[in-house]
This record gives sequence, structure tokens and C-alpha cells, in this order.
Amino acid sequence: MILTGREISKNVEDSRIRIEPFDHARITTNSYDLTLAEEYIEYTSEILDPRKAPEYKKCTIPVEGLRLKKGDFILASSKERVGSDHFVPIIHAKSGIARMGLFVHVTADLIDIGSFGNVTFQLYATLPVKVYPGMLLGQVTFWTPKGEIKLYEGKYQNSEGPQASKIYADGT
Repeated sequence: MILTGREISKNVEDSRIRIEPFDHARITTNSYDLTLAEEYIEYTSEILDPRKAPEYKKCTIPVEGLRLKKGDFILASSKERVGSDHFVPIIHAKSGIARMGLFVHVTADLIDIGSFGNVTFQLYATLPVKVYPGMLLGQVTFWTPKGEIKLYEGKYQNSEGPQASKIYADGT
């Protein structure tokens, strides 16, 4: 069952959902809008190997925007830190952004119960597009789980800023 905007607000007030910083104006009918932070990651490894930590550089999105060319892929993050020990957060792109040809968080949209941190956005440009720090980019919905809850304790817990893949830590 998905929470309505009013239920999201109520659960933020009751500390059952954490969104920091929280802006009541970004509550929608059944989600909360997330904004794009300034920092992003570009992979620099010639080949990404799941058995090795990837090489990357951290960059900053300028105030005047970052132009992504068709085929560009970067990792960015939400300004907001999001999580819940009671609900399952799911990340979605804003429909207007998707209609501009920017795929946002195409995979890994499901956030584990108990995870808290900045959301890493996987941005893939299918067309030339510009992104700006602070722009509305995604949205998070919250779903009620069924069954016993085991809180997340994984490698991305308390993430700050965009996170490169840590699949190598799984021993693949």
C-alpha cells in the first residue's frame, strides 16, 4: 500500500520517515519531490569490472547548469537524505524529466528498510539535456511492508553524496 502525501507528512512529523531537509511544499498527492545536489561522479576506469573498485572523479554541477550529451552517464545524488525503519522508499524520476530524454535511476529504485542517506541518481542522457543543482529531479514514494522487518545494514548505509558501485565488496 502506498502512502498519500498527507500520510508522508504525518510520518515525517512522527519520525517514522526521515527526509532531511524537509520542505512541506514538495509533498505531492502520493510522493515527495527530491532535488539534485551539486556534486556528481564520472567513472574514469577504461572498463568497469565488478571485481574491482571503480576509478572515478568527483565534479561539481555549475550554477549555470551541466550539459549532458546523448549517451553521457553520471552518478549524482539528492540534496535530501531519505530513509525509514517502517516503510519501503521507492525512487522515481519526475515524469517531465523523463520526457526530456533523461533516464533517472533506471535500476536500483528500491531503497531498503532501515537505509538512510542521500539517494544516488543514475543519470543517462538519451538526448542532449541540461541539469541544474537544486532542480526537481526525482520523487520518493513510501510503501507499507508485509512481514517481519529486518533493517538494512549494508555497504551504502549513511551514504553522503553520489556513491560509485561497491559491487566488488560482494565478492563477485
